[in-house]
Amino acid sequence: MTDTAYCYHCGTHHPKAEMRQITTKGGKRWRCIKSIEATKRGTAERDAFGQRVSAINKAEAQSKARLILNADR
Repeated sequence: MTDTAYCYHCGTHHPKAEMRQITTKGGKRWRCIKSIEATKRGTAERDAFGQRVSAINKAEAQSKARLILNADR
């Protein structure tokens, strides 16, 4: 078994030590402590956190796409 888990909130893998399993109406899911703490803050801070996570995810996706496109050459 791996030492990481997928955070359904921010969409990345984290070490399990940085994760908590929470119960949702869809079942139990892993969520990183950082995202849990972010929900306890004000709306502006939550929005800023979401935008940072989105920017990170977008950069990773673009990097992977470039690697795939360059591998074909």
